Amino acid sequence: MKKNVLFICVQNSARSQIAAALLNELCGDYFEAQSAGLEPGILNPLAVEALQERGIDISRNKTKSVFDVWKSAQHIFAYVITVCSESEAAGCPIFAGVTTRLHWSFPDPSQFTGTRAEKLAKTRELLEEIRAKMEEFCAEYCELELQTLVFAPFSKGWAKS
Repeated sequence: MKKNVLFICVQNSARSQIAAALLNELCGDYFEAQSAGLEPGILNPLAVEALQERGIDISRNKTKSVFDVWKSAQHIFAYVITVCSESEAAGCPIFAGVTTRLHWSFPDPSQFTGTRAEKLAKTRELLEEIRAKMEEFCAEYCELELQTLVFAPFSKGWAKS
């Protein structure tokens, strides 16, 4: 059974969208990721473009409010991961259930300066930072999931292949 993961940033326009898309791409057999924002904005076109360059299309995604996700309670999230600053993350609600809350601080692409090309280059760098963190997360938590699945049915040791 897949574990639900919620990524939260301020506007749900770039960082949380990128993180959810990458987790679904890299470790989708184990996790189902969603994203939301504290104050939903407009999808960042540079984030859309940077992901499209990697073959991931989020162009039809809508930004969502974390409070709407919280109120709907359609999912119990195994992990709630904030991908904004510490002060921004402090405004996130507490989700019911057995939830592990993690915080990964990434720069806000809406604050990038320069020409369009320079902002796109910075967005690509951000995407790579998030991808590297996602690979670490997948390596750690997918391995834990596999151990749990193999070990859980047996009370006296590991299953033998």
